Amino acid sequence: MTVDGAALRSVLRAHPSGVTVLTAAGPGGAPVGVTVTSFTSLSAHPALVAVALADTSSTWRKMAHSEHFAIHLLGAGQADTAVRFATPGADRFAPPTAWRPGPHGVPYLAGCLGRLLCSRHSTVRLGDHHLLVGAVERAEHGERGDGLVHLHGDLQPVTTPLPART
Repeated sequence: MTVDGAALRSVLRAHPSGVTVLTAAGPGGAPVGVTVTSFTSLSAHPALVAVALADTSSTWRKMAHSEHFAIHLLGAGQADTAVRFATPGADRFAPPTAWRPGPHGVPYLAGCLGRLLCSRHSTVRLGDHHLLVGAVERAEHGERGDGLVHLHGDLQPVTTPLPART
């Protein structure tokens, strides 16, 4: 027997999760995107990352067949972006969202700390979610600054000194 979802979410609220936005070209090339905190690196060789999206996600239904997507690592100053991309029915790509089309028509958000352009490696349905595994084709640094995490139900900055880039 396993615990119910509410008990699991209650405990996991104490575990900080990095805040990302997943974007892709949806049907007809229309941009789609959603805030995702269930992001992880899976492998360095080959470079693989994964995100989990709920069955009920309208974004998942719009991008379920997209061959390419991007993961944007959000900075402390992008809490409004995270909220916009998490709000059902919001026009996520309307101003003030700054973005441009990237390779394969994948929307690229401006101002993020980093971006990973991925091709679909595999998709696995697990419980009430789909695990989308991406093969990283490009890894790009973005703005320098503090990160953004989701902790105790709130978006919070991570303020740690950054080492110099080499």
